[in-house]
Amino acid sequence: MQHGPYARIAILRPHDGDTVDFEAGYIRHLEWHRQAKDPWTWYGWTIWAGERQRCLVYATFGHTAADLDNPVQPAEDERDNILNVIRHGHFAGHALYEFLPGLSKGTGVPTPAARVEFMTVDLVSGAENAFETALRATQSGLHDETLWYRMIAGGTAPRYVRMRPRASLSALLQDADDFPGGDVRERIARTTIEILNLRPAMSYGLEVRA
Repeated sequence: MQHGPYARIAILRPHDGDTVDFEAGYIRHLEWHRQAKDPWTWYGWTIWAGERQRCLVYATFGHTAADLDNPVQPAEDERDNILNVIRHGHFAGHALYEFLPGLSKGTGVPTPAARVEFMTVDLVSGAENAFETALRATQSGLHDETLWYRMIAGGTAPRYVRMRPRASLSALLQDADDFPGGDVRERIARTTIEILNLRPAMSYGLEVRA
């Protein structure tokens, strides 16, 4: 059962002109996970809106540190990944995150909704405490699932990610933006907002509701 605060979020970019074979290879790789009886759940999204359009975002959530020390058959997993996936694409990022329940509304394991707003926030150095304090002050006003994660390793720091799963694009667009303003925005070096489409066939272990 998933019960910890840690998440792995990675991005794979298909080689130019190789998207069909990339997706077919990734689906074959998920079959390896099924055959290996992997107990982890893996989400698969493609980026629909953003500079990384058509990239695959794959992620697993809700892990303890001990879980992360014990992935299923890592050597065989890597071998199958190289055989089926890496020949058709390459990694564009892979990071470890910690869920921040005091800033969020939700469990830290996203609802497998059709759409997700995926926001990446890079702060200026030393701004973490002020940023988290501002978000904590708005937490009680969150009405819908809003999940904040702090990057532990895997990129430029300090970095945070916000995920807002929704049933449709219109639901995302109709949501009021609860991002804090004022001095907090002056502490942000860069913000990137992407919209992801859930790919059930490129996910593993998800119970997707119709």
